[in-house]
Amino acid sequence: MTNQKRSAKTASKRQLRVGEQLRHIISEVLAEGNIHDPDVSSTPVTVTEVQPSPDMRNATVYVVPLGGMNEEAVIKGLNRSAGFIQSEMGRQLSMKFTPRLAFKIDASFEYGDHIDSLIRKTSSERNQDQESETDSDS
Repeated sequence: MTNQKRSAKTASKRQLRVGEQLRHIISEVLAEGNIHDPDVSSTPVTVTEVQPSPDMRNATVYVVPLGGMNEEAVIKGLNRSAGFIQSEMGRQLSMKFTPRLAFKIDASFEYGDHIDSLIRKTSSERNQDQESETDSDS
């Protein structure tokens, strides 16, 4: 499993700044509870990162539903509600264009957990090997 968020080219300072601004605005819009899509309104969502395209016309929004439940339904609901969220963003942004939004699940937490479990497993195996060597020396 690879990290889906990493791109071949690193983001510019402007992209990072705009992405963070968009993340805050989208989080506020979702927290206000004005989205009436049942898949979105029934599950709290955390916006982990927003990656605008270099031309700022599109943005990928990475989210994690609370408890990781109903991920597919929540993503579909957010993508259905993207127009409403964009219009709310447009009121708070001072950009020439309001980026078109595409919502995706943020798999980086799963990836991090996977790496952590591999490290623990390796460490545990190493400790068992050291204990067995110590027992055989006695």
